[in-house]
Amino acid sequence: MIPFLDLQKINCQYREELTKCMSEVLDSGWYLLGDQLKRFEKNLSEYIGVKHVIGVANGLDALRLILKAYLELNYLKEGDEVIAPANTYIASILAISDNRLKPILVEPDIHTYNIDIENIEEKITKKTRAIMIVHLYGRVVFSNQLKNLAKKYDLKIIEDNAQAIGAEWKNKKTGNLGDAAGFSFYPGKNLGALGNAGAVATNDDDLASCIRDLANYGSNKKYINIYKGLNSRLDELQAAILDVKLKYLDCENQKRQQIARYYIDHIQNDQIILPDDPKNEKEHVWHLFVIRLKSRQRLQAYLSTQGVKTLIHYPVPPHRQKAYKEYNQQSFPITERIHQQVLSLPISGAHSHKQVEKITYLLNSYHQ
Repeated sequence: MIPFLDLQKINCQYREELTKCMSEVLDSGWYLLGDQLKRFEKNLSEYIGVKHVIGVANGLDALRLILKAYLELNYLKEGDEVIAPANTYIASILAISDNRLKPILVEPDIHTYNIDIENIEEKITKKTRAIMIVHLYGRVVFSNQLKNLAKKYDLKIIEDNAQAIGAEWKNKKTGNLGDAAGFSFYPGKNLGALGNAGAVATNDDDLASCIRDLANYGSNKKYINIYKGLNSRLDELQAAILDVKLKYLDCENQKRQQIARYYIDHIQNDQIILPDDPKNEKEHVWHLFVIRLKSRQRLQAYLSTQGVKTLIHYPVPPHRQKAYKEYNQQSFPITERIHQQVLSLPISGAHSHKQVEKITYLLNSYHQ
């Protein structure tokens, strides 16, 4: 069986360094808000090119805390609107509604699967205060048009960068394109922890200070609470693990780009719609390689019988979820088509060229 993602194989590449750093954390006797976290935050901020990185518990909390901080700083107020892509993973929308803000959904571009920037302005109202962009599947979504829109209407740009760490737009990394960015280091991400982990990146001093306090019970001094905060801290163990793996992130991304290039160049089946190939390869780090076809269940079943594991990201869009029943009657036909047709192929640094060749051969041999 070719696994969709072999986390054991991925992490075993760094076994010696990971074992060493975990032993150091154990022996230190200090497990929260210590030197490992400071080191990782510093190294990640330098990698991205931002002034501040704040380690938090997970990617959802990263987005929640950005919005919560904007509320505390009086840039946002309850009931304000945040524009977001309709076809994102639900965490993007949860972060907005959890802060009693209103998600305003915009259809994606059918070719890139990212929010269609051309359709944003028509959704802007007097209550709109931010645009949350999602670099879905690992591909950058950004443009001068987006920056000009934000400036014209005095809107914050928040990046959901859970899937695109290391990607670049005009030599500037994701996480440093907007006003603030949330990162997820869920184990399956391009930079994955050995558990839940996340971070916020920003160049805004006040925002960074507020987020750091909010994530620590609203406190920057023990037993003194400035805000009604959360407990959302990146522990020393995960920080140490991520700091080891950060050194190899570009190499991991390059391996994914090589596999994606092989798929794009060699998959030749008229039933299969391949992902759009950006002109600049740095704009996509291929967290997922997502194809589309009308009969995805049949193809998925066929590949399974041939020993290839695939996944669907994601079968149900946010506006069709029971959790957002108030959106259930809204129509987003492009989003719905994507969610009905997408299928994710294996892609990671742990997949061999022989495995990729087999997957490609099977796809080219498939006929409905």
